[in-house]
Amino acid sequence: MSTMKDDFVSHGTHVELTTSLSQKRADDEAFKARARDGNEIEHALSPLEAIKAYPMAIFWCLMVSMCVVMEGYDTILIANFFAYPTFAKKYGQSVDANGHWQLSASWQAAVGRGSGIGAFFGVLLNGIIVNKFGQKRAVIGALISLSCTLFIVFFAPDIKILLVGQILCGLPWGVFASSAPAYASEVLPLSLRVYMTSYTNMCFIMGQLIAAGVLAGLVNRTDEWGYRIPFALQWMWPVVLIPILCFAPESPWHLVRQNRLEEAEASLRRLQRASAPIDPQKTLAVIMHTNALEEELSKGTRYQDCYKGNELRRTEIACMTFMGQVLAGAPFAYTSTYFFQQVGMPTDMIYNMNVGATCMAFVGTLVSWFGIMPYFGRRKIYMSGAFTMSAILFIIGFLGTKGNVMAVGYTQSALCLVWTFIFQLSIGQLGWAIPAEVGSTRLRQKTICLARNAYYIADVVGGVLQPYFMNPTEWNLKGYTGFIWGSTCFILAMWTYFRLPETKGRTFDELDVLFGKRISARKFASYKVDSFHHSIMLVLPSGEKVAA
Repeated sequence: MSTMKDDFVSHGTHVELTTSLSQKRADDEAFKARARDGNEIEHALSPLEAIKAYPMAIFWCLMVSMCVVMEGYDTILIANFFAYPTFAKKYGQSVDANGHWQLSASWQAAVGRGSGIGAFFGVLLNGIIVNKFGQKRAVIGALISLSCTLFIVFFAPDIKILLVGQILCGLPWGVFASSAPAYASEVLPLSLRVYMTSYTNMCFIMGQLIAAGVLAGLVNRTDEWGYRIPFALQWMWPVVLIPILCFAPESPWHLVRQNRLEEAEASLRRLQRASAPIDPQKTLAVIMHTNALEEELSKGTRYQDCYKGNELRRTEIACMTFMGQVLAGAPFAYTSTYFFQQVGMPTDMIYNMNVGATCMAFVGTLVSWFGIMPYFGRRKIYMSGAFTMSAILFIIGFLGTKGNVMAVGYTQSALCLVWTFIFQLSIGQLGWAIPAEVGSTRLRQKTICLARNAYYIADVVGGVLQPYFMNPTEWNLKGYTGFIWGSTCFILAMWTYFRLPETKGRTFDELDVLFGKRISARKFASYKVDSFHHSIMLVLPSGEKVAA
């Protein structure tokens, strides 16, 4: 049996309760030394070394995150069906004598954000389910649920049933969106954390790219299979992922919080390469140390604890950075096919440009990973992206004052593509990564859930308003919509300057100390901290506390 177990686990306790007080103190010092060594190793690991040391952790993060492909697929699928001829004829209404069909603005808003409403409740439910059953069971259960609810969408005879199906499909999508970044942040070392938490966004893009390609390939079909085939393709993912994820290891952080220390160590051994210079016992000691530190700081595990004390600031940051994806103008840019249609582009070109926009998003993600994130902090990237996108949106708005000229419409469309690229360089990536690392470890899942729900609320509001901005039978703002989203993006940029701290290079216990000391957001990057100089207590199953 491992020395970690010999040192800290005897009959289900961290230390042998019958040992002498001097032996306890020796064990406490040994535990602290292990935790300190584990912390130093995590700081020292470069991304390349971490990839070599944690190959299976990376693999399982990739598998869990692949679930998010389906939500990304549906997001662009439904939004772009509004300009899809066969879909509009099936679920919309005739708007002129030339055979043009459209959904009304109210139904566009309802169907376009139906899955977001379902996901809102799915996320809340997931915060409770994961705390009890763990990430693995929650994700597998959601995949099984999705396999059933897809039947409603596929066979929907009218727009009302389609809306019900979208809402029900949103429930498991909410689980995927909140579990994937949390799982990645808990099974990977510090140097890989930002890449795999933001990989969730890459999965969104992959889903959008698949949907864009499918739509472009089927847009000329005149029968109902033009929109049914895209719906049916969503069954592919549960069939592939369910049998694979049955073998996934559970998060060691969850197991430590459940006091299942032997299982946590076994999980770490599955995630780390046996030949790597990483001691699973030291990694386990770091997890135990951080969990104990947060217990001392009185962090509970309920939703209401996210709004108490220093945790309120962390919740605000997580919610705003996620919601920032909407405030930056995503409802405008990600319904770009409808915007392209309103400025007079032919249907074939609309969907080809949509594929191009998604490809630019994919490239932007890769550029962000390899050309920006290794060299710049989260705060600088997020803030620079917000200011740049605000400027682009204002330019789109100013171009709208030039009248309904085809050249202006094409220029506005090109700027939408540029916006998409900048979005994926900055807020698109970090909107996922920051919420996954800014919350305390005991409340991480619930912090991510609240942040994702803040996104869904903003997305529903923005999604409801956006069709009214653009619909020719409503406000018909066309390019002037850029002024609205440019303003919200500028407000986001100003919030970032004053409130968003730098989390790059900080372990979870260091973040606990920084937030506990109420360090200013602009001083996070330069502040020196050593969490091991702060006295903490380990709480034994018997209720006894020992210094750690």
